Amino acid sequence: MDTKRELSFEGIKTYSARGRVNLVTIENLKRPGKYSVPEWNQEGFDELVSRIKQARSGGQQVILSMGAHVIKCGLGPYLIALMREGYVTHLAGNGACSIHDFELAYLGGTSEDVPTAIEDGSFGMWEETGAWMNEAIQMGAKEGMGYGEALARYVDERPERFPYRDDCVFYQAWKMGIPATYHITMGTDIIHQHPSVDFGALGAASGVDFHRMCWSVAHLDGGVYMNFGSAVTGPEVFLKALSISRNLGYDTFRITTANFDLIDLGDFRRRIGYDDPHYYYRPRKNIVNRPVSRGGMGWHFVGDHQATIPNLYEKLTRG
Repeated sequence: MDTKRELSFEGIKTYSARGRVNLVTIENLKRPGKYSVPEWNQEGFDELVSRIKQARSGGQQVILSMGAHVIKCGLGPYLIALMREGYVTHLAGNGACSIHDFELAYLGGTSEDVPTAIEDGSFGMWEETGAWMNEAIQMGAKEGMGYGEALARYVDERPERFPYRDDCVFYQAWKMGIPATYHITMGTDIIHQHPSVDFGALGAASGVDFHRMCWSVAHLDGGVYMNFGSAVTGPEVFLKALSISRNLGYDTFRITTANFDLIDLGDFRRRIGYDDPHYYYRPRKNIVNRPVSRGGMGWHFVGDHQATIPNLYEKLTRG
């Protein structure tokens, strides 16, 4: 059997995203002061808010990690506001986070209808998204830039292409001097389908971002790490960064961690075995429990991002 067979991407057909039906648009983004925030609270939430305030008053790190649904829920303006108000010092996400953010910045919409597009192989084959993001990442990688930094500079240098950049999370983070890092998995993102993809550049740029994430985690003592909806990438990246930090001798034991998701874990601090499906839910182990085994405190909060993030913002700025 030939084990070296590879499928060439030559001949892949791409399509313009202009005129595409988008499930998320600039018009339906949720904005602080204009969005009717749903009532939500949970035991420990007020304590978390207090710890965030204490961390920032002492100049400590507050890292916000997320899955792509935070952007797809239209909550980019809240992330920008949390950074602008000084409550978030590092933003981290997977590749899909950057793609939805990038599309909103140039197209004013994102999130295509996958069930119909996958039937004919047109899913994700968007020329502007794939060509421009790969171009930005390749240009940045040649200069030793991180993934998020490369995208932000690309947007900054081409304002005519990005009329909605004021709502672009990674761009606003870059302008504020706050790291927005993206931790990719090869083959998971639509820009990996584009014929111009360079996996070496993707890995190099995301590798720089991992080093930056490790710096923030290494300086997390007295700080807070929050994860919103990332079931795999966020918790795995955090655990590895934490292990590196402790291996190098950084004091990272007085930390606060919080995971926000829809799944209800019940008593999330109770020891469970292999026979419990919740054992295999990475945030429970990698965020809530293991990192605080020698100090600190971890929580798991159950709720929709459209309720939890706006309530976090309201509590921090008005509570």
